[in-house]
Amino acid sequence: MPQDKSADPNRPASQTSRSLAGIGLAALGVVFGDIGTSPLYTLKTVLDVTGGASQQHVLGVLSLLIWTLIIVTSIKYVSFAMRVDNDGEGGILALMSLLGIKRRQRPLIVAVGLFGAALIYGDGAITPAISVLSALEGLQIAAPQLHNFILPLTVVILIGLFAAQPLGTAKIGRAFGPVMLLWFVAIAVLGLMSLARHPAVLVALSPTYAASFLIHGGWVSFLVLGAVFLCVTGAEALYADMGHFGAGPIRLAWYVVVFPSLILNYAGQAALVAAGGATEGNIFYQLCPHPLLMPFIVLATAATIIASQSIISGAFSMTRQAINLGWLPRLKITQTSKEGFGQIYVGAVNWILMVATIGLALAFRKSDNLASAYGIAVSATMLMTTVLLFIAMREIWGWSLAAAGAVAGCFFIVDLSFFLANMTKLAEGGYVPLALAALVYGVMYIWHRGIQAVGWKIAAITTPLKDFCANLQSRNIVRVPGTAVFLTRAQSATPPIVAWYVRTCRSLHRQVIAVSVVMEQRAYVGKAERVTLEEVWPGFWRAVAHYGFMQRPNVPALALALHAKDPRIDLSDVVYFIGTETVVPSKNRKSAMPRWQEAIFAALDRNAAHLSDFLQLPPEQVVEIGRQIPI
Repeated sequence: MPQDKSADPNRPASQTSRSLAGIGLAALGVVFGDIGTSPLYTLKTVLDVTGGASQQHVLGVLSLLIWTLIIVTSIKYVSFAMRVDNDGEGGILALMSLLGIKRRQRPLIVAVGLFGAALIYGDGAITPAISVLSALEGLQIAAPQLHNFILPLTVVILIGLFAAQPLGTAKIGRAFGPVMLLWFVAIAVLGLMSLARHPAVLVALSPTYAASFLIHGGWVSFLVLGAVFLCVTGAEALYADMGHFGAGPIRLAWYVVVFPSLILNYAGQAALVAAGGATEGNIFYQLCPHPLLMPFIVLATAATIIASQSIISGAFSMTRQAINLGWLPRLKITQTSKEGFGQIYVGAVNWILMVATIGLALAFRKSDNLASAYGIAVSATMLMTTVLLFIAMREIWGWSLAAAGAVAGCFFIVDLSFFLANMTKLAEGGYVPLALAALVYGVMYIWHRGIQAVGWKIAAITTPLKDFCANLQSRNIVRVPGTAVFLTRAQSATPPIVAWYVRTCRSLHRQVIAVSVVMEQRAYVGKAERVTLEEVWPGFWRAVAHYGFMQRPNVPALALALHAKDPRIDLSDVVYFIGTETVVPSKNRKSAMPRWQEAIFAALDRNAAHLSDFLQLPPEQVVEIGRQIPI
C-alpha cells in the first residue's frame, strides 16, 4: 500500500478538509436514506405476514426488528465490514479486489463478488420505486380523493430524482443532509410520543422475545424473516458508499442519529398496535397527529427521494470499480466535485436505472406488491459479502480458522436465514431483481472474456522490442521531428500499434514513448509508485503507469511526470497514438469465445466510451489507428 495517500490529489479529501460532523451531516443525505425510510413499510409488511397483531406477535416482531438492526447493520457492517476497506473504498467489488483476486485465479470467489455486485443493480431499480410509492401512499389517509394521483406523482418524482443526478452527490448531500436530519428527529419524536402512552413494549429490547417468536411461530415465523429483512435493506449500500464520505462520519451518523431514531420509531409503531391501533393502512402515518399529516407526507416523500440516492450513488461507485477492473465496458464518468474523487456521475447507469425503476413502479403499482420483489437481491449480496469477509478475516487480519469461522459463521447463519425466507417470494416478483442481476452479470462475464481474448491475440503477434529497434536502424527508417506517445497493452514486447505504424508510414518520430496503463487491484496508487521509465533504445522509452481502480488515468499529466524523470523527453511537439480495435469473427474454428458471446462483446466494444476520453487525451493531439482483431 502506498504511504503517501493524503498527498495524492486523486484521494478523497473528505477526511482531511472538512469536519467530521459536517461530513456526517452530508452522509445522512446520501448514505442513510434507504435504511432510514424503511419504517414507512416494514412493520406493516411484517404484520401482514403474521396474520395478526396479538401482544405476543407485536413484541416478537419488534424484538426481531431491533436485533436485526443490531446484528446485521451495527455489528456486521458498521463494526466489521467497514474495517475491511480498500484504501478507503467499500463495497463487495472493493472487498473482492482487496483479497488479491486476479483475473485467472480463484474463479469461484470472483463469481461470488461479481454476482453480489450485479445484485445491487437489481436492488437499485426497486429501492426508488418502493420508497417513493410508500411515502405517497400516505395520501390515502390524509386525502383519499387523491388516491388516483399517487402513481403519476411517483413517476414524476422519480424522473426528477434521476434528472438531478448530474449535479453530483456533493451538492445533493449538502441539500439533503439537513432534510434527513429533520426526518430522523421527526420519526424519533413520533416514536417517543407513542411510547409514552404504551412503554411496556420496550421489554422487546430483550432478544428472548425474538427467539421465542422464532421457536414457537413455526412456518409463519420463517416467512416473517423475509419481511423483517426490509429494515436493513440499506446496509449493503451503506458499505458501498463508504468511499464517498469515509468510515468515521458514517459510523458517527449511524450511532448518534440513525440507529436511535429507527429503534424509537419501530418501538412507537409497535406500541400503537399493542395499544389496539388499527393495522389496516399505513401504521407509520397513524403515529402522526392528523393536522400535521400532510406536511409529514411531504417530509416522508423528500426522505424517500433521498433513500433512492444512496443506492444510486453506490451504483455509480461500483460501476467505476468494475470498469477499471476490466469487468464492464468503458462508460463516460463525470467528476462532480473537487472535494472527493468518490463523487461521480455515470450517465448510462443513471438513465438505465431510471427506465427500470419507472417500469417497476408502473408494473407493480403499490408498495405492498413491490415488497414481494424486494429483499432477495440484497439478502443474496449480504450472504456473498459474508463469504468474502470470512476470507478477509483469515488472509488480511490473520485470524485463526476457529475465530474467523465463529464470527463469519454467525453472520452466515443470519444471512442465509433471511435469504431463504426471501426466496419464498420468488414467484411473487422476487424474480425481477434476480433477472436484472443475471443480465448485469452476463455483461460483466462476456466483456471480461472478450478483453482477455483481445489481449491474448495481440500478445501472440508481438516481437521483442530490442529486435524491433535494431531492425529500424538496419532498414534506415526515417525519423521525423516530434515525440510520439503510443498507448499499448504490451508491457515488454513491441507494441503492435508501433509496428503497424512503421510498416504503413515507413517512418517514426525522433522520440517514441510506449506507454502501458495498468489498473491495480488496490483503490489508489501514490505518485511515488505511479510510473516506471526505461530507455530501451536511443530515443525510444518504455513507460508503465499504475493506477488504482478508483483513479482515472491522465496521460498528459503522466507525460509531464516522465519529463521530470528524464528531461531529454521533449514535450513541445507531442502526438498521442491509440489503437481502435474492431472485433471480427475468427476464421479459426477454435475461437476464443462462442459466436453469440463474440457478437455481444463486439457490440459492447463498439458502444464503449472513447479511449481518448478515458485517458483524458487532448483531442487535437490524438491520432487513432484502426485495426481488425479476430477472436
